[in-house]
Amino acid sequence: MNEFENIYNEYFRRVYAFLSKMCPDPFLCEEMTQETFYQAFISFHRYDGSCEIFTWLAAVAKNTYFKYLRKNRIQTVDIDLVSDGDGGEADPAAVYQKKVTGEAVKKAVSQLPAKYRDVVVLRIYAELSFSDIGKSLGISENSAKVIFFRAKKMLREALNEYQL
Repeated sequence: MNEFENIYNEYFRRVYAFLSKMCPDPFLCEEMTQETFYQAFISFHRYDGSCEIFTWLAAVAKNTYFKYLRKNRIQTVDIDLVSDGDGGEADPAAVYQKKVTGEAVKKAVSQLPAKYRDVVVLRIYAELSFSDIGKSLGISENSAKVIFFRAKKMLREALNEYQL
């Protein structure tokens, strides 16, 4: 228990930050973070050390959140690929454009096929290397790269209709 307690203390904030990129509700995000560590604790014996502990925790967090979405029949994933500003933009047009862009990106990412969305989320939000993404998803590093670049192409095409 002591080893896992150390993992919890070391990675709680990072897992919460990762989930907060997908989950807009801070209370739900905290609940999902707790559930992530619960799931990680009961399956810790399966962690083989072949990847970084955060890589493994990010995969558990992603799976936990998506399972919650499926169970509750929530169709959209709130992913904000646009940098989080402090909201202090003075120009109302810039604020509006940022909001429109963010909504378009969220919609485009949520409509990606699952394997593409998973790689995008792990690469952008968890900031994992392609090697770690591959280990996390059970695919090769090269497959992770190919999927990511195909996902970027799909996003580019989807966002062209918004002229972004």
